[in-house]
Amino acid sequence: MSGGGGSATAGGVDATRPVGGSRAGLVVRLGLAGLLAGLALWVALDRWVAATDLPPLALETSVEVLASDGRLLRAFTVADGRWRLAVEPAGVDPGYLAMLVAYEDRRFHAHPGVDPLAMARALFQAVVHGRRVSGASTLTMQVARLLEDGATGTWAGKLRQVRVALALERSLSKDQILALYLQRAPMGGNLEGLRAGSLAWFGREPGRLTEAQAALLVALPQAPALRSPDLHPEEARAARDRVLARAAAVGAIDDETALAATREPLPAARRPFPAHAPHLADRLRAADPDAQVHRTTLDLDLQAALEALAADALRGLPPQATVALQVADVDSGRLLASVGSADYTSEVRQGFVDMTQALRSPGSTLKPLVYGLAFSDGLAHPETLLVDRPADYAGYAPQNFDGTFRGPVTAREALQASLNLPVVELTQALGPARVVAALRQAGVTAVVPGEVPGLAVSLGGVGVSLEGLLQLYAAIARGGEAVGLRAVDGGAPAPTARIMTPQAAWHVADVLAGAPRPAPWPDAPVAFKTGTSYGHRDALAIGFDGAHAVAAWVGRADGAPMPGAFGVALAAPLLLDTFARLGPHPVALPPPPPGTLVAMSAELPAPLRQFGTRLAQPDDAPRLTFPPDGAALAPLDGGILARVERGRAPFTWLADGAPVLTASREREARLELEGPGFVTLSVVDAEGRSARVRFELR
Repeated sequence: MSGGGGSATAGGVDATRPVGGSRAGLVVRLGLAGLLAGLALWVALDRWVAATDLPPLALETSVEVLASDGRLLRAFTVADGRWRLAVEPAGVDPGYLAMLVAYEDRRFHAHPGVDPLAMARALFQAVVHGRRVSGASTLTMQVARLLEDGATGTWAGKLRQVRVALALERSLSKDQILALYLQRAPMGGNLEGLRAGSLAWFGREPGRLTEAQAALLVALPQAPALRSPDLHPEEARAARDRVLARAAAVGAIDDETALAATREPLPAARRPFPAHAPHLADRLRAADPDAQVHRTTLDLDLQAALEALAADALRGLPPQATVALQVADVDSGRLLASVGSADYTSEVRQGFVDMTQALRSPGSTLKPLVYGLAFSDGLAHPETLLVDRPADYAGYAPQNFDGTFRGPVTAREALQASLNLPVVELTQALGPARVVAALRQAGVTAVVPGEVPGLAVSLGGVGVSLEGLLQLYAAIARGGEAVGLRAVDGGAPAPTARIMTPQAAWHVADVLAGAPRPAPWPDAPVAFKTGTSYGHRDALAIGFDGAHAVAAWVGRADGAPMPGAFGVALAAPLLLDTFARLGPHPVALPPPPPGTLVAMSAELPAPLRQFGTRLAQPDDAPRLTFPPDGAALAPLDGGILARVERGRAPFTWLADGAPVLTASREREARLELEGPGFVTLSVVDAEGRSARVRFELR
C-alpha cells in the first residue's frame, strides 16, 4: 500500500497544491480582459473626442491702422465694444510666455490637453484638506472655457472643457492654442487678450515687458474684476507677487529679479488706446471695410508731435476754432503726418470734420502758381517790372489788402508782398482757365463757382482742399513736376505731369524763400506763402524745403468768419514750428537748374524788363505762325523752325522762359531746343509785345 500510495503520489497530481498553469492562465485572462476593456474605453473616448462639436475658432479682432514702421496708430473695438487685438506668440515677450506656463500649466507642451498628474494632485489635496486647494485646469482647458464662455463650477461644465480641450489638441498646434489664449484672456473691463491688456495697463506692446508687468498680465485673467490694479491695487499686487514667487520657484526667473519686480509700482489707471490720425484712419476704414490691417505711410513720432502742436495752438483761439496740419515727402508723395483737426472729439469745434479734405478758399496761396506759369511761359521773370495800380476788368475791380497801390514793382516784390493787382494782371494774360487747368493737371480738385473760372481764381475764388494745396506746393518743390500724395504704404506714386518748367519752379521757390517771416525764423531755408480768405474764414500757410512740403490751416469748420485771423499771424508760425519738428535744420533748397536766367532787371532781355498784358496789345502785335499751338514736332537738322509775323524787330525768342535767340531781325529762326517734352515758345518784339505757343517736341 505504501508502494501503491507512493506510486499514486509520484504518478498523479496532488489535489492540495495550486496548479501553476491555471493561475498563469487566470492572470493572462484577467490582463487580456483589462486590456480589451481599456482598449474599448480608449476607442470610446477617441470617438467621443472626435465627435466633439468645436466652438468657432476664428475670433473677430480689432481693425488696426499702422504707421510706416508697423507701430499702432489707431485701433477700433470689435462689434461688442471690446478691445481684442490680434497677437501671435512670436510677438510676445518670451519672459511672459515662460512665466505664464510656469504659473498656469508647467506641462503645457507635453500633455494632450488634460494633465492627469495635475488632476491627481488636485484630487488628493481636496481629499486631505476637505476642500479645493489647487486647480487642474490646463491652458488648453482655459481656452476651451474662453471660447464658449463656459461655466467652471459644475461637473458638466468641467467635463465639457475636458472634451473641448482634448479636441482642440487634435486640431491645433500648441502655438495655435497659445495664440487663442493670448487673444481671449480677460484683462479687466472690456479688455480681452494680452495686447489689449498690455496697451491699456502699460501703454506698450507685449513684445517687451518687465518681469513685474508680465506677472500682472499673467495674474489678471484668473480674476480680472477683483485684481484690477486701478480699483483693487492690494489684490492686484498680491496676485502679481504670487506669480513672481512661482516663477522663481521653478527657475523661470531668479530670486533677485523676482524681489526687484515686487518693488515696481502698479499702474494707477488704464491708458487710452492709440488714436492718432483719427480722420485718416476713418477714411481708410471706410474705403476698405474688409481690411483688418491698414498700413500707412505716416511717421508715428511726427504725427504725435504735430497733434500736440495743433492742440497747443488752440490756446488763445476762439472756442469754435480748430487747426489742421499735413506733411508730405516731396520726392515720393508719401504723407508723413495728417492732423484733420486739433480736437477730434469736440462738438463745439466740430472736430469730426477733416479740414485737410474740406473744400475752402485758398486765399492768396495760389499766387505762386500764377507766377510760376508766367515765368514758365516767358511772360515774366522775378525781376520783371509790373505795375501795381487800380484796374477794372469789365466790372471786376480788385483791390490790394491794405487798399493802397505801390506803382512799379518787380514780380519778386509783388509776390513777396502778396499784391493783388499784379497777379490779376498776370492771370488776365494767362487766362483764368489756364490757372485752373494747371491745378487739375497737378491732381488737385478745384471747384469753380459757376463752373466758369474768372480772374478771382488767383485771389482765392476757387474751392480747394488743404491736401490739394499741399500737393500743388510739393509739385513746385519737385521742380514743377506733380506727384500724387498717398497715405497707404506700398502704393506707387501717381503718374506725374509737369505744370511748369524746372527753371520757373526754382524761381518761385527762390522768391518765396525770401518772403518776410515771423520771428524766430528769419533765416530758415523754407519757401512758403500765406493766405487769408475773404471774411477771415481761413488762415493758411503752405511751404516746402528741399525734402518736405507742409500745409497749415486755422479757422472754423463751419466756415464762419474769425475776425482778425491772418495767415501770417496764425498759420505761418504753425508751419515753421512744424518744420522745426522735422529735424534740427530744414533741408536746403536745391540750386538753380541748368538754363535758369539769374539776372537783375537791367540785365534782362529788353522784352522781359517790363510786363505788358497780352490783351492790351494792338492789332500789329507779333503773332506766331509756326509752330502751331498744340502741334507735335520732330527736330529737323537739329532745330525747330519758328516764324513770326507782324510786330517790330528786333525779336527775342524764349523757350520755357529762357532766352534762346536775342536781337534777331529775321522773322524766321531755326531754334535749338531741348527735348523731348512740351515746350512753351515765346517771341517778344522791340516794344515788349509778345506771342506764345505750346507744342510737343518729340
